[in-house]
Formats: sequence, C-alpha cells, structure tokens
Amino acid sequence: MLSGESAAIVRATLPLVGARLDEITARFYDTMFAERPELLDGLFNRGNQRSGEQRRALAGAIAGFAGALLAHPDERPDALLTRIAHKHAAVGVTDDQYVIVHKYLFGAIAEVLGDAVTPEVAAAWDEVYWLMAGALIAMEARVYAEAGARGGRTWRTWTVVERREESADAMSLVLRPVGDEPVPPARPGQYVSVRVRMPDGVHQLRQYSLSGHGPDGLRRITVKRVRGGDAPEGEVSALLHATVREGDELTLSAPFGDVALEDGDAPLVLVSAGIGCTPITAMLEHLAHTGGTRRVLLLHADRSAADHALRADMERLTDALPAAERVFWYEDDAGLMDLDGVEIPQGAVVYMCGPVPFMREVRGALLKAGVAPKDVHYEVFGSDLWLPAAADHLDAA
Repeated sequence: MLSGESAAIVRATLPLVGARLDEITARFYDTMFAERPELLDGLFNRGNQRSGEQRRALAGAIAGFAGALLAHPDERPDALLTRIAHKHAAVGVTDDQYVIVHKYLFGAIAEVLGDAVTPEVAAAWDEVYWLMAGALIAMEARVYAEAGARGGRTWRTWTVVERREESADAMSLVLRPVGDEPVPPARPGQYVSVRVRMPDGVHQLRQYSLSGHGPDGLRRITVKRVRGGDAPEGEVSALLHATVREGDELTLSAPFGDVALEDGDAPLVLVSAGIGCTPITAMLEHLAHTGGTRRVLLLHADRSAADHALRADMERLTDALPAAERVFWYEDDAGLMDLDGVEIPQGAVVYMCGPVPFMREVRGALLKAGVAPKDVHYEVFGSDLWLPAAADHLDAA
C-alpha cells in the first residue's frame, strides 16, 4: 500500500508527471544506453526502441500502476503486473537490473521536471517505483520457478528439424530440444523468446507464440517476415527467414505468457487476425489432442486466403473437434471481420490475438453481444500498448 502522505503527493503530481512521461522515458533510455550499451546486447529489442514502442509501454505501465494505487489503494493491479512479469521473464530480467533502471529513470525525472521534483515529490515517486518493482520481482521469481528456471537462466538450444513455408511472408520452424534434460511444459497460447546474434555481433531477442507443441517434445514457431513500410523491418524475423534451415540450432527461452487457454466447459470464441493465428492454432491443437468437446467458434481475418498462415491447420483442427465451427474473412473477398449475424455463444470465454485496433473493435462487438469483460483475454505481439486499465485508473484518480 502507498502511504497516505505519498498518495497525496502522487495524486497532486500525477497530471504533471503523466504529461511528461513520454519525454521522461525517452531521456531515460537515451541516457541508460549511452552509459550501459551492454543492455542492448541480448536484453532490449532495438526495433522496439527505434519505433518508440518500448518507451510508450513503460510510460503506460508507470501511469497505470500509479493511477491504480490511487484509485484502489487496497488492491494491487495484478492484471497489469502479471503481464509485465511474463514479458520480463521471457527476456531474462534479473533483480539487480531494477536498481539500474531506478538510477536512470529517476535521473530522467529530475532532468525533465527540474525544480518541480522536490525531495518530497522524489520520495513519493520513489515509493511508487519500489512498490511496483518489489511486486514484479516477487512475481517474476514465481514465473521463473514455474518454468524451471532460476535467476533468469531460461535458455536452451534447440535443433530445427523442419522448415515449412506457410505463405509468402510466413514460415514455420519445428524444433527439437538438444540434450536429454526435460524441458518446461508449454501452455497453449504461450510464447518463447528466440535469441540470435546479428551480423554486427549484437544479440537480439524476439518473442514468438508457440503455434504448436505436443507430448513428443517438439515445438513449432511461425515467423512472419516484417518487410518495413510503415514500421521498421523486423531484424530477427528477417534474419530467421533469410538464414535458418533444417539442422540449424537456435537458442530459445522457456515458455512464458499469462494469456493461456484454461480448461473448462464454457464455450470458446477464438479470434485472430494475420499472424495472430499462431497462439490460436496452438489452442486448437491442444483441444484436438485432449479430445475437447467444448463448443468452439473460430473467427479469423486476413488480407487474402494466400496470406492466411496456418490456414490448413486451423481447418483440420476445427474439423477434428465435434462442436467447432469457423468463419474466415478476407479483405480481398468478404472484407473486414464483421460479427453482425454471427451467433456468439452465451457464457463464452474469448481469446484474441491480432493488431490492437482490430482487437479493440472486436472486443466492443463481443461486449455488445453479451460477453462479460472479464471473459475477454487478449495477447499483443511486442510491447503491450493496449492498456485500457491504465486509462481507467487515471480517470478514476
């Protein structure tokens, strides 16, 4: 809990800090990487730094956590923190790095806000930071333990046993672990980090949802090549497409991610767009392999049938389920996903993955159809810039 004195100061200064958070986080990253360039080698993704995604995600997390402490002082915003903890575990964040972040973050706050940062203001926000950091450190310890890893040591070498072209811009890699040590189990919907050395010698990480895994120990990731255009070209994805072949070895983390299919009897609505089909396909595979009898409604949108990666798998798996149906939308044919006329099962639990604007629109349509907000679960590739809870907390504060 935030102390009463600090809560009053944070409430009074949150509008000022919030208005300058983007500037603060930009100064934070610039200074930290200038003085600690080794952090860019195997920890922070350069693409997310160039695009500004990581900066915006950090700003949203800080604002969301501070607002939550003020709006609900007796509750910890675990939904926000759990997602961050899994993202941190996937790249191997360790406890000592929170001290490094604290140094540069609070240096940036002081530089950007100047005289507004009195000793009292600094102490209040310091309390917010360490409440958040302490909660994350505890959560990450549990996440690591569940993954069979300690101190961020989650990495394992895997051999590519098959490369499969799924579409013009997507390919799947089927992987087998090297060695006889048991690998941590994967839950349907989770992701792994792939760690590669770039041509300039710097290691970079990228998370990929497991699009398939089973009792044989094999795992599959499906990688979409990002060609640039409105967004920077994906470094890791481009390298994997260009260089990885059967027989090559890759370094993967243990599986992480808080959005994973839960067992139960409630009807399922599985929604995806584009390469967001990867965790959804893993969920379908799990249901098929375990003899699932739940009602399943699969909804997918893509640019065209030719661009639809894993289409054959999605069709095969829904055909194998006794109470499953599917609807596909293609922009070059039927247009964008439109739920008008689609019967959403009562009491359904929803899992979504795709671009944030797509998921916002579909979520709104599902809520209008009677789905409870608590039953809508979503996964975002990269930094999570969809923080509706953060905005709610700020409004409430």
